[in-house]
Amino acid sequence: MVTSEQKKEIITKFGGAETNTGDSKVQVALLTARINDLQAHFKENPKDHASRRGLLKLVGQRRRLLKYIKNRDIDVYRELIAQLGLRK
Repeated sequence: MVTSEQKKEIITKFGGAETNTGDSKVQVALLTARINDLQAHFKENPKDHASRRGLLKLVGQRRRLLKYIKNRDIDVYRELIAQLGLRK
């Protein structure tokens, strides 16, 4: 589970200020942290299908936010993808 200290760290890294939680880059970074945390959970609990549905919803939400960022500014999108280690 992502702790509040980790959330604050992510918010300041991607949003600039601690109160800038609504920025799309911050939301994508927070979703990525939650997705990575859930992937570790599924290695221990492979039959947890209820949580898997939640994971798929998070992945879809992140995909939509990334599409929005990509349509707005492609350079910001590329930088964000590189920082988060997505799209190998």
